[in-house]
Amino acid sequence: MNSSPVQDNAGPGAGAAMHAGWRHALGQRWRRWVQPSLLRRLLLAQVSVVGLLWACIVGLFLHDSNRFPELVRYDSLFACIITAARNLADSPDRQQATLRAFDMALLETSGDFTSDEDKAPVMQVWQRGRLIYNSSASVPPIINQTIGKVEIIRLGERSLRARTMVSPVLDTRVMLAEPKFLRLYFNADDRSYYFLPLLISLPFLVFPAWLAVLLALRPWRQVTRETAERGPADLTPLSFEPQHKELRPMVRSINGLLRSVRDRGVRERGLIADAANELQTPLEAMRVNVEALRAQTNDEGQRELMANLLRSNDRATRLVGQLQQLMRSDEVPQNALPEALALDALARERIALLGPLAQARGVKFDFAVDDEGPVPVFGEREGLISMVSNLVENAVKYSPGGGTVSVHVGRDGARAVLRVADQGPGIPPALRERVFDRFFRNPDQTQSGSGLGLAIVKSVLDRHHGQIILEAGEDGRGLLATVWLPLSAG
Repeated sequence: MNSSPVQDNAGPGAGAAMHAGWRHALGQRWRRWVQPSLLRRLLLAQVSVVGLLWACIVGLFLHDSNRFPELVRYDSLFACIITAARNLADSPDRQQATLRAFDMALLETSGDFTSDEDKAPVMQVWQRGRLIYNSSASVPPIINQTIGKVEIIRLGERSLRARTMVSPVLDTRVMLAEPKFLRLYFNADDRSYYFLPLLISLPFLVFPAWLAVLLALRPWRQVTRETAERGPADLTPLSFEPQHKELRPMVRSINGLLRSVRDRGVRERGLIADAANELQTPLEAMRVNVEALRAQTNDEGQRELMANLLRSNDRATRLVGQLQQLMRSDEVPQNALPEALALDALARERIALLGPLAQARGVKFDFAVDDEGPVPVFGEREGLISMVSNLVENAVKYSPGGGTVSVHVGRDGARAVLRVADQGPGIPPALRERVFDRFFRNPDQTQSGSGLGLAIVKSVLDRHHGQIILEAGEDGRGLLATVWLPLSAG
């Protein structure tokens, strides 16, 4: 069997897409990092406090190092070296051995250095004007300008603190020099028992600090989680009651705000419901009287005026009815889903009831249900009826004479779907979110209305965990309203 090499079809476009993906991922990480975070703020505060404490410790350490005694300031050390050199002047071998012993003692007390290292102290001894001992062959003879005074001597890149003491006997001179940093080394070595454990543990303080802050914020996250899970209609107080005195006032303030908003909403809904109920009786009486007067007159002008009054009465009556529906939809508690219903049966029932309205406007219905059978949902019957009625009635209302309103009920995965399409003027894309606001209407709309129909639909869907999307209809004509609801498990 012949085989051919696999060709790489990834062209420059694929590389550019991958590069753009990496840039997008890095951008998201950067935005997450620079986004203000209370956890990061508390962690940085802890680290800053520890860092400030360490700065104070280091400052004290450096200040204390300046007061640490230098080798070149020990007069007794100079006296011992001068005495040994002077008493052993007649025995050069013993003199060299003794001076070498002094040099080794200085190296041992100064640190783990060798005499040839730049960090080691330097000892030079003169007798009768001749250099008889030099601890480091790499260091040339050092001559102090002032006897007994500590001076700074520069030897290339090295900087030494040197001091020379003189004995008149045999013209014996001893010069001791040490690097400038040696005092700091002595102090660190002397305080290392306290200082080094803290220095080593500093990097390991970050994780415990992060863990401590994370655990301390658990009650805060619980309040945030419960608040985020609330729906717009759930204004009951938070169930979580923290015992922490820092968090308790915030939860009490939130609960107080929720109670105030709930009480105000209850008062407003009660006022609107009472007003709507009170308006029903005079509107019905007005209609009865106008119809009676219209039946008693033969004047065409008066009959036309009374027909206009009846049309206005119908609009007012419909507005009152929608206000009552809106109040009922707001009053039903969230998650109140009392019974199993067939969405296709509800839609068929509402289409039958709206048949006379469609016939009067010259509009036809095109109703279809998927072949899978009934489409069960679990919800509150009056709310779902109100939702279907408003969608279908709006479609009939805005469809032109001779137009068709298409109603389709089916399934979309684990959700029931209802599609209502008309052939009317549609809604501009910029206004398709705003039309769900109460009393908002398209400014270019010529049909009469109250602006409550889609607000009622959205309120019912929010309560039933549903979703609605408004789009242009087929071929860009009219409006297509697509509603999704969870399918009933039963």
